[in-house]
Amino acid sequence: MNAFEIDKRAVRRAFSRAAEQYDAAAVLQREVCGRMLERLDYIKLQPARVLDAGCGTGWGARQLGNRYKRAEIIALDIAIGMLRAARGTSGWWRTLFSGGGQPCLCADIEALPLAAQSVELAWSNLTVQWCNDLPATFRELHRVLKTEGLLMFSTFGPDTLKELRTAFGGVDGYSHTNRFTDMHDIGDMLVAAGFAEPVMDMEIITLTYGDVKAVMRDLRAIGAHNATAGRPSGMMGKQAWSRVLENYERLRRDGKLPATFEIIYGHAWKAQPKNTPDGRAIIQTPFKL
Repeated sequence: MNAFEIDKRAVRRAFSRAAEQYDAAAVLQREVCGRMLERLDYIKLQPARVLDAGCGTGWGARQLGNRYKRAEIIALDIAIGMLRAARGTSGWWRTLFSGGGQPCLCADIEALPLAAQSVELAWSNLTVQWCNDLPATFRELHRVLKTEGLLMFSTFGPDTLKELRTAFGGVDGYSHTNRFTDMHDIGDMLVAAGFAEPVMDMEIITLTYGDVKAVMRDLRAIGAHNATAGRPSGMMGKQAWSRVLENYERLRRDGKLPATFEIIYGHAWKAQPKNTPDGRAIIQTPFKL
């Protein structure tokens, strides 16, 4: 088994447990979501149906609903606890079972329970890094998008939590952080999945902390536990943990410990198909026959 394969059951449990305190701790997630929303200002799109894949407690879904007031916003998350929190903060639970309100789906973004060509905008904020098969995930998102629909997403790049990886390096033989995909590889995956004109860019956001425990506490509060298959099965020993603290302390600058997050942004369109389902080329013509 790949040591970096994500244990989806562990992810589901961690995010469900974190749901109650998530909003108070998810400063980075909300900031990135806000920057993604600003990018929509430059895109001419009026979707009738929007998928928020990895909606968390629903903050982003509510912003999308405010922007696209006539659209149906589908809130999807792998963790039932997150969806319960989303219903509670939005009032969706009042109408969910009476035929109104916004649909909530507890499902994995790698296997979307939606019909082909059923949404005009697929949106995902800091979620796809939890996928084991990213190319297949993009194919799924392409499948559910209508032709000329838009995919917009953010995820973490390879430099994310590099300080934490350095601190754990050589301490034991286990994996302690996820492995994140390079921006250029993601762009290639989008093209291979059938998307047209992918636009990718990246920025570095560095958070600072007083001590290592504060770093770990923040990660736990947002459900970002180590969910890799190669994670340790028990508690780390006192001596090993002391080595981690010592390693991280060497990175202290101006009295603070840094935690780096490489944020990758991407968007791409689902273009008109070039071939029929049986493989024949589709020739576009401006003339009516």
